[in-house]
Amino acid sequence: MRILPAGDAALLVELTDLPRTLALYRALREQPVNGVCELVPAARTLLVHYAPWRTRAPALAQALRARAEALAQQPDEDAPPGRLVEIPVHYDGEDLAEAAALLGLSVSELVERHAGSVWQAAFAGFAPGFVYLSGGDAVFTQVPRRKAPRTKVPAGSVALAGDFSAVYPAASPGGWQLIGQTDVAMWDLARAEPAYVQPGFRVRFVDAGARSVAVTAPVPVVSKQNVATTPGSQALPAIEIMSPGLQTLVQDAGRHGLSGLGISPSGALDGAAMRAANRLVGNPAATPVLENLLGGLRLRCHGRAVLAVTGAPMDITLYAADGRAWPVASHALIALDDGDELALAAPASGVRCYLAVRGGWQVAPVLGSCSRDTLAQVGPAALAAGDRIAVGSALAPGELCAVQTDALPVPALPRTGDEVWLDVIPGPRTDWFTPEALALLARQPWRVTPQSNRVGMRLHGAMPLARSRHDELPSEGTATGAIQVPASGQPVLFLADHPLTGGYPVIAVVARHHLDLAAQIPVGCSVRFRVVAPFSEQVLP
Repeated sequence: MRILPAGDAALLVELTDLPRTLALYRALREQPVNGVCELVPAARTLLVHYAPWRTRAPALAQALRARAEALAQQPDEDAPPGRLVEIPVHYDGEDLAEAAALLGLSVSELVERHAGSVWQAAFAGFAPGFVYLSGGDAVFTQVPRRKAPRTKVPAGSVALAGDFSAVYPAASPGGWQLIGQTDVAMWDLARAEPAYVQPGFRVRFVDAGARSVAVTAPVPVVSKQNVATTPGSQALPAIEIMSPGLQTLVQDAGRHGLSGLGISPSGALDGAAMRAANRLVGNPAATPVLENLLGGLRLRCHGRAVLAVTGAPMDITLYAADGRAWPVASHALIALDDGDELALAAPASGVRCYLAVRGGWQVAPVLGSCSRDTLAQVGPAALAAGDRIAVGSALAPGELCAVQTDALPVPALPRTGDEVWLDVIPGPRTDWFTPEALALLARQPWRVTPQSNRVGMRLHGAMPLARSRHDELPSEGTATGAIQVPASGQPVLFLADHPLTGGYPVIAVVARHHLDLAAQIPVGCSVRFRVVAPFSEQVLP
């Protein structure tokens, strides 16, 4: 057993196998340890998120070790068999022939063995509805991932990697070997049980033969009622979206405690900007806001409203209903009258701004949060022209404070072409890389590429990071800020919508105090990493 650092607010507990990992996970769920906020089980690791203001890493590691040692003294108990579900599969995946060759099988033998096994749903991760299935035919052991992950895997793709099989519930990036396709939706919020497969279930794949006609892969049901005016609310003040710009999402502090369903917290990328906007208008700090990417947002007020725009500084113009127009300041209160329009230009620096309205946006939460998770496709849909959102009555009057009349300082954020320094903590998989790779991570600038989004920031350096180990890493939990390195050696910096688990080693994790800054780095900037702590093979000796 090893306990490894995973940033400055998480530890990665490495155990010998899946049964011991799940046993520790269940024990910590039944009897929580002080300071632990979230648990993410994986193939042979348990990622433990903790509150640094409630516990310190050495004390937490000692408690985790004691709990694991106590479990080792207890006799093993066979769990009762779980519910059996069947998944029909068209075995026509892009990697089917290559996967068969890697395993020394013919295509027909691979299909027969994959469909002839009863798989166990071990744990969820990566995305809602994505469940790691173990215990299949012994031939499916250490199936290598692709050297570089695809930027988009179709929803319903049936895949293999490591010792596991799984079905991608939604179109997403992914590096597994694709062997087939199913028409069964793995995740659908319209069902009583959104996840078709849940940890503890048994799964049997059924060969559905060749497709007779081309069909569209299943897509999770996403309702847009959360951005429409509710019945009887026409008399309430409302904001109409005239143009959403490149992307405008509803975000808050995120949804926590749902890792068992494979759901990451998500939430506003620049948390400080979200809190500042709410503080200006007198809302509680975590009240939902609008997160806009690269400006272009134009909205119209129906009734009266008080707003604030924080985050990336930009030119803002107020167009009055009588035709007058004048500039207004960001990071200060903006009062809108009936018929007024507000237009946000492209930011002068940074990439994301945040709009809060006094009394809150009337948006329906999904699974306890109003945040839009762009990878999991959970939460209110992206705003579109014509959407109208009631405002001012989402919060009870007792929840509101006085507005802040003084403007806030405008932050100095990076511009395209700037060099930005981020503090990082080595680990948990620094030992998977050569000593030169860690030095190169800190020495070399990394360009932010256009393939970056809320899931992660794709970086490119002149020299890739070299591994000292080239075997497959079993899937394990990843923290926001993790710098994951695929076989290409070009890192990806995970942001708020990142998958809960991943199968590429994480060389370091960005410190919490620089996550907001990371969210505001434009494409074309160079990122430099400053190592602020030594890598420890083990938190405790």
